[in-house]
Amino acid sequence: MKNNTRRIAKERMEILFEKAIQIHEKEPKLAQRYVELARRIGMKTRVRIPRKYRRLVCRGCKQFIHPGCTLRVRVKSGGVKHIAFTCLRCGQIVRVPVEKRRMGRASPSSE
Repeated sequence: MKNNTRRIAKERMEILFEKAIQIHEKEPKLAQRYVELARRIGMKTRVRIPRKYRRLVCRGCKQFIHPGCTLRVRVKSGGVKHIAFTCLRCGQIVRVPVEKRRMGRASPSSE
């Protein structure tokens, strides 16, 4: 019973986020309402927001953010390479490090 409830909650949250993305250009308030409902469903059922949608909610003001409209994305290369996401409503900055991938290299200890 509990697994079924969690699965349904996750599906509904995904549907609400997809609708918010589609309608954001025309109706930003309705898109915000969809995100509020998705967050409330997640909190009530104790289900996390799916990873691909998690970055679409500002950690500061809890508003729906859409790249190009209410979110600025910058790639920074100084020091540790990272991507900086800035909410244009509250100014919250989230930095995500970008790691280099090591492919096909043997570890130094094996030589």
